[in-house]
Amino acid sequence: MRTLRALSALLSYPSRELLAAAAEIRDTLDREAVVPANERAGLHRLIDDLSGGDLYDLQERYGLLFDRTRSLSLHLFEHVHGESRDRGQAMVDLLKLYEEGGYTPAASELPDFLPLFLEYASTRAPREAIELVGQPANVIAALKERLTKRRSPYAAVMSALLAISRAKLDEAALAVLRAEPDPEPDDLEALDAAWVEQEVRFGPTADTSGGCAVDGLADRLRAAMRPADGVAAPLTRGRRATSSQGVAS
Repeated sequence: MRTLRALSALLSYPSRELLAAAAEIRDTLDREAVVPANERAGLHRLIDDLSGGDLYDLQERYGLLFDRTRSLSLHLFEHVHGESRDRGQAMVDLLKLYEEGGYTPAASELPDFLPLFLEYASTRAPREAIELVGQPANVIAALKERLTKRRSPYAAVMSALLAISRAKLDEAALAVLRAEPDPEPDDLEALDAAWVEQEVRFGPTADTSGGCAVDGLADRLRAAMRPADGVAAPLTRGRRATSSQGVAS
């Protein structure tokens, strides 16, 4: 599904290649028309915003949103797993899922990076791709709310993903996600508190609550996206990779 590749590109770190691909991305979205018209209009506004902006300003904005603000992290498991071996195992399971699907990530990113996950989903048959996109729907919904609060045009991508998946949201899971601290990028003290790193524990003494079943592709991913009782600090932080090339290939 090329639409998912286009959405992956829109969520990637702004680059000259991404800006040059703006017309191609728009054409892909309109040609497939998988995203409903209302949500597609929001994507058009994001594309216009990107293509008409200064690259360095766009990169600074992206960093403030997705790199600096933990509550907007595009690494899915930061929102749903505590610092126990559950998160590490979920990473392993997701990477194995990619490998079993014949997909080798080209970017040097963790497997739970949302643009990378969408790249993988774009390689699957439409029905399977839609089912995959629906698995992290609660996280995507929380991201949409936070981006909308900030009046960010990136909220359009989250709206499009929710519209594509038509997934039924879990209000209890959303309540956990909504309780996550959501400081503004200029509140340095609150940001530091939100990014406090805890010891990563592995082995027999690690917390094993909420362990993941891994029988079948959908079961593995569904278990990986199961919310934990609390929200913990990230396992790793890294720069964002770009996925803007070959959107319509």
